[in-house]
Amino acid sequence: MDFDMMSLPPAVRVSVFTRVGLAEVPMECPQAGYVAMQQQHEGGLLCPMDGIAVSFGREITDYVLRHHELFSSAVDLPLGNVRPLIPLNVDPPKHSKYRKILDPLFAPKRMDAMEADIAERANKFIDEFIERGECNFTEQFAELFPSAVFLGLMGLPWEELHTMLHLRDGILHPEKIDPAAVTDPLVSFAVMNATGQEIYAFFNEHLDAREANPTSDMLTHFITAEVDGESMTREEVLDLCYLFLIAGLDTVSDSLTCLFAFLAQHPEHRQQIIDDPALIPGAVEELLRWETPVAYGVPREATQDVTLPNGVQVPKGMVITVAYGASNVDPGEYPDGFDVRFDRENNRHIAFGGGVHRCLGSHLARRELRIALAEWHKRIPQYALKPGHEQLEFPQGLRHVKDLTLSW
Repeated sequence: MDFDMMSLPPAVRVSVFTRVGLAEVPMECPQAGYVAMQQQHEGGLLCPMDGIAVSFGREITDYVLRHHELFSSAVDLPLGNVRPLIPLNVDPPKHSKYRKILDPLFAPKRMDAMEADIAERANKFIDEFIERGECNFTEQFAELFPSAVFLGLMGLPWEELHTMLHLRDGILHPEKIDPAAVTDPLVSFAVMNATGQEIYAFFNEHLDAREANPTSDMLTHFITAEVDGESMTREEVLDLCYLFLIAGLDTVSDSLTCLFAFLAQHPEHRQQIIDDPALIPGAVEELLRWETPVAYGVPREATQDVTLPNGVQVPKGMVITVAYGASNVDPGEYPDGFDVRFDRENNRHIAFGGGVHRCLGSHLARRELRIALAEWHKRIPQYALKPGHEQLEFPQGLRHVKDLTLSW
């Protein structure tokens, strides 16, 4: 069946555009490509087709992210969902209602209380392969660890781990369910839509159980929380759970593969955190800037005619996707952006986005990454890419390393 990209809504076309890599930026080493796009296009703004633009420049990207009244996030984002993802696809003022409920759940003090449990879950996976002297880091640690943390957050048993992985893959890696999804967007959408119904059914069942027997977990909080005397509807709670699953599981997994691939190939940087574990928080921030696994943000649609900071006119209805990865190496923000420095001060990277829609779970993601680096390097300080596995593969989608194989 022929696939007519122009028949899709603009925001969906942007999603396909970035997913298939039409921006001509190789994901295995994108930084030079990002800067080239900034230099080749005015202000780093590329307009590949009618109604669509991609911002590679930091100034324009910041402007789009911080002016929600001009660039709406309430776009049609086809990820198997039947309603907008909360709070990702909701604009202020309604957006504020959900953040009031959610922000306290991810406050630093709450993350402190979870630290021991997160470390225990990390070590559970390391125990499985440490004596073998090698592992497929992607499959045996990176893909499992964040999902295990999610189980604890939601009060779900360990036995649901593989259910989480299946639901995640059906939305974010549909090619694992049907290999034809790699080249056929229609197959990809079909897999995502079917998986979406599974997600709604899964959480509906667990929410019913929490209503009957409340606990102290996040699912119970969702169904009991109130803002201005109002509780959320079941549909709103389901939409929150849906976003948490697809946003919380894959992004940290992808980040782990990118961070450990870098450290495996740069022993001088790895030695820094072995010698001084206090550098780990700074290392996480710098590697998030340099690697930026979530390379592109959610599309934004112009709500009116807008003049961008570089003078370019954007008509109402144009959809702009911002390239977080490009902004994180923009020479205007980082004159030495190609130097990876764990002691970098005032690191204003936007790996977690910006503005009112800045990543809700950034505190949790940071904590997971810091703990993973700390626990791993306590037990496996010296490692490298396994001989014969030096050629890394970065598939489509969020930036990640497939089958990162390490040995020690």
